[in-house]
Amino acid sequence: MEEQFNTMKLNPIAESGNEAQDILLYVYKALQAKGYDPITQLVGYIISGDPTYITSYNSARSLICRLERDEILEELVRSYLENH
Repeated sequence: MEEQFNTMKLNPIAESGNEAQDILLYVYKALQAKGYDPITQLVGYIISGDPTYITSYNSARSLICRLERDEILEELVRSYLENH
């Protein structure tokens, strides 16, 4: 039986110096690219902690798991308050 090894292409994350922000934006774009509603999927993940709410496309799921859910909430509140 012959095994095939395919090279996976990982798109780089644009770095702003804020890891939580960078990962959230990357995951948001990955969810959009796969046709999901990113807001609904991210809320589902934050509430439940179940990583299956996040697509594995472009390693988005493994990236979001680098962050604690409280870090995600802190970033969302910070961003909201800074922009309102």
